[in-house]
Amino acid sequence: MIRINLLPGKKKPLILPPVLIYGSIATVLLIIGLIFFTVYLNGKVSDMQTEMFNKEKKLNELKAQLKEVQNYERDNKEFRRKAKIIEQLKKNQIVPLRLLDEVSEMLPKGVWLTELSDKSGYISIEGYAHTNYDLVTYVQNLKGSKYLTDVMLVESRQAEIEGVSVYKFKLTFKVKV
Repeated sequence: MIRINLLPGKKKPLILPPVLIYGSIATVLLIIGLIFFTVYLNGKVSDMQTEMFNKEKKLNELKAQLKEVQNYERDNKEFRRKAKIIEQLKKNQIVPLRLLDEVSEMLPKGVWLTELSDKSGYISIEGYAHTNYDLVTYVQNLKGSKYLTDVMLVESRQAEIEGVSVYKFKLTFKVKV
């Protein structure tokens, strides 16, 4: 006799192969690892962006300080240039005083001056002397001065003023600065 069982029977439990189980566990662990690695990298990127922002801020501050230093250097250079000009003016201010002092101190009796002019560093004096000896004495006095150089008698000729015979002269020299 043949038997036919139409009743549902016990089903065999579904057994997954171990490769599939281990592969699923490895995939889940890999996904979790990738998530943690992504979060770690995003944190690093955020830190680097913050650091870059701070460095750009510091760079802008340094640029502002550099500009201040450049302005200071420019102002300092301008100040030094002006101070040098002032010193030169002070130095040159003494020259006319020294010139007039030397010229008048060395003037002997019998000599008088009519003109004193400065042409490109050479001082020119014109005047009259009663005698040739007075004129020579004046030229020798000027040559003996420590502030005057290149004293040269350019012209000396006899002239007559109101019936009196005098010597008209012209001489040049330089002033030591």
